[in-house]
Amino acid sequence: MIIVENLTKSYGSKKAVDDLSFSVTPGRVTGFLGPNGSGKSTTMRCMLGLDKPDAGTTTFDGRKYAEIDSPLSHVGSLLDAGDAHKGRTARNHLRWIAMTNGISASRVDAVLQMVGMEDTARTKVGKFSLGMRQRLGLAVALLGDPKVVILDEPANGLDPEGIRWTREVMRHLADEGRSVLVSSHQLVELSLVADDLVVIGQGKLISSGPIAQFMTQHAKTWVRVVSPQFAALAELVIAQGGTVERTKDGGDFHAISAITIGDIAAANNIVLHELSPQTGSLEQAFLDATDASVEYRGQTTTNVWEAPKP
Repeated sequence: MIIVENLTKSYGSKKAVDDLSFSVTPGRVTGFLGPNGSGKSTTMRCMLGLDKPDAGTTTFDGRKYAEIDSPLSHVGSLLDAGDAHKGRTARNHLRWIAMTNGISASRVDAVLQMVGMEDTARTKVGKFSLGMRQRLGLAVALLGDPKVVILDEPANGLDPEGIRWTREVMRHLADEGRSVLVSSHQLVELSLVADDLVVIGQGKLISSGPIAQFMTQHAKTWVRVVSPQFAALAELVIAQGGTVERTKDGGDFHAISAITIGDIAAANNIVLHELSPQTGSLEQAFLDATDASVEYRGQTTTNVWEAPKP
């Protein structure tokens, strides 16, 4: 169990993390989301004692990270896949970490196999691609067989197979009863594995809880309808307070339920070829929820690519 309470960290006059509190439950994957510059990386560094917070605490099963004997056996983390010495082989990188933390050499071979690096164990880190360095970083995080796993962009640089494999690893770790906190910008992938979400913006908590709860609060919903009598149905739906957006083969109805639309169609002998409730993506829900806290915003494509007027 991870409990973050009132965590605050400033750099000069800027508050990177602002009185942030949330928890990560054992047996569940918790996605940690926020726009660029929202304070995610600073939060994780403060949680692990790499940066000293101005206020607040983080405990892992009731203890601060600095108070844990053999911390790798309790908390595994992947924050920067590029911190391995480029002149060492993957196996030697893991061996010295294992030796300094009282972890057996047999565990080194086990995690190398776990992350699919048996054939590259004797290759120097400097020759690794970004994806291979990510795998090595994950091996470090799992080296002590920890109860808590914290991962920052674990699928960065991986190919589609590697991304799917990472997703399966996170799910497996949670199913074993571990607490898994993962920060990622790959929202489609995260939506396939996360049980809970912690969403922050400008260092402040925006939302914390089950992913279904977040989607209920922030995702757009509508009803897709296809009918040979669409115009007549649309007129009746509008009269009941709904709004209509016409599409190529039908239309999308907003501010009215599928049940009500079905009742209207039945009462007026209108044929329906499709009547299906729709829910927006996690990506769009995230963008809507964090829109007010986006710090770095690019131009729209209209502004960027608009042709000069003659």
